[in-house]
Amino acid sequence: MIRKKILLLGDFSVGKTSLIRRYVDNSFDDSYLTTIGVKISQKRLELEGISCELLIWDIEGATPTRSIPHSYFKGASGAIFVCDVNRSETIESLNEHINTFLMLNHEAKHVIAYNKADLLSTPQKEELFLPANAFLTSAKLDSNVERLFTTLAKEVLL
Repeated sequence: MIRKKILLLGDFSVGKTSLIRRYVDNSFDDSYLTTIGVKISQKRLELEGISCELLIWDIEGATPTRSIPHSYFKGASGAIFVCDVNRSETIESLNEHINTFLMLNHEAKHVIAYNKADLLSTPQKEELFLPANAFLTSAKLDSNVERLFTTLAKEVLL
């Protein structure tokens, strides 16, 4: 079985933990608990005949005064960068997170989750322009969560 380390990175309170819970346990909880340090979850899957275990690192969110320790990035095959589509400052900080990660993991793959899309109106959703490797997600409604993780898993495996 192939194991791949996947990181979820982004600012605080963007829904990283909720996306992981939805993907790994198919559950959602409205209560907010701050992640301290890192929590690792596992998800086994089979893609095109390849058995794989994703080691999904839920890393504490970055704040203006606190950055993510670079030691967490070591050995990662891929990352999901998460922003809250309703908070522009979390969208604006995506490039910094991506650049830092790729500087330390040149060969790694990544996708972007524009999360909490359930809070947007239909006209707001239609106005968004997302990069090709980005998904409009909602952990609450289970929208594009499986697709987000599966897309990255295929990138790092195949």
